Amino acid sequence: MLASPALMVSHDDLAVLRRWAQATSAPASQVQRARMLLLAAEAVPNTQIALQLGVSRPTVITWRRRYAREGLTGLGDRPRLGRPQTVRRRRRAAILAATLTPPPDRLGITHWSSRLLAAELGVSHSTVARVWAEHQVRPWRTETFKFSTDQSWRARSVMWLACI
Repeated sequence: MLASPALMVSHDDLAVLRRWAQATSAPASQVQRARMLLLAAEAVPNTQIALQLGVSRPTVITWRRRYAREGLTGLGDRPRLGRPQTVRRRRRAAILAATLTPPPDRLGITHWSSRLLAAELGVSHSTVARVWAEHQVRPWRTETFKFSTDQSWRARSVMWLACI
């Protein structure tokens, strides 16, 4: 087994990598990359790092090279190629605008669900859910008071207020 030379890591970067490797709320990929580089800095062979962390040897080599070229900033995920977006920017804006307006009274609801809004706008519910996820919109978790659409509740509340 060929010994890999120790990866040259600055003192400051070592401190950051140690924090990342021990982080409980960091993404798993970031923790794994930090552990890889810490072992590489200790001159552990690439094959042994791969076996210890359950990755392939080329993966270890890739992250060693990326760190050597770009430092800590190179350890993040890069955008990947994929299918182009089919829902255009204007349509996404229309979905967001409709989400932020209250639903019509005829529906008898206090906030939109992805399926109801999709039916209203003529798109799939997964499209609405995807736009909401991209913009971190959660209509069901608003922190404002909502009036009930139940007519009998309104009548009961009026009677209750009259008794006070």
